[in-house]
Amino acid sequence: QVQLVESGGGLVQAGGSLRLSCAASGRTFSSRAMGWFRQAPGKEREFVGLISRPGSATYYADSVKGRFTISTDNAKNTVYLQMNSLKPEDTGVYYCEASINQKFRPLVNLRTKDDYDYWGQGTQVTVSS
Repeated sequence: QVQLVESGGGLVQAGGSLRLSCAASGRTFSSRAMGWFRQAPGKEREFVGLISRPGSATYYADSVKGRFTISTDNAKNTVYLQMNSLKPEDTGVYYCEASINQKFRPLVNLRTKDDYDYWGQGTQVTVSS
């Protein structure tokens, strides 16, 4: 089992920044990648980015590339999502997810919710125009 707890969401003006955190516990050593997803009201959950475990390879959705950065603090077992130059379309609930069972798919392809086995409760990000 893996437990994930997101934090750091809030209300920010367009152009601003936020840093989300995802504290992981449990069998985190078995996860192959940690992903961030988001879901806006009435829309499907969409991939934001991922970071490999171990290591630090990162992949991002085109919509956030150059603005968002994923990093990890292995000592704290925490994954971060630094979000800069935020836009109103970035509004949504952000989820941290752990991929454990997809051992043969290339990391770059782990972009759907079916590729992930555990997720947190989410944290709300609202960007005002």
